[in-house]
Amino acid sequence: MHFRTALGRLRLIGLIEGTSAVLLFFVAMPLKHLAKQDWAVTVVGSVHGGLWVLYCLAVLNVWVVRKWSVGRAVVAGLVSLPPIATFLFDRSLKREQERSEGTPATREAVGALK
Repeated sequence: MHFRTALGRLRLIGLIEGTSAVLLFFVAMPLKHLAKQDWAVTVVGSVHGGLWVLYCLAVLNVWVVRKWSVGRAVVAGLVSLPPIATFLFDRSLKREQERSEGTPATREAVGALK
């Protein structure tokens, strides 16, 4: 993943945000309800909320920089709602990134020519 590009940063933030959603729904919430550990949802929920805002800003940035259609941007925003959807959407983002930057093998071959 190349983090120097808007698309690479969106992929990274999406994976981190998706991980925080999984932790919130499948670790922190059961801890709250089964073990009466209210702090888990407070801490993980706050972190997840901040990451969600960061993800939305990254989507907005990619929308502008890559001139995405409104539909693509809306889909990118909506995938932040279900807990694992950002992981699934990342495959599409990875293909887009590879098309625009070339595959790792292509970059290596081009680098060897320089």
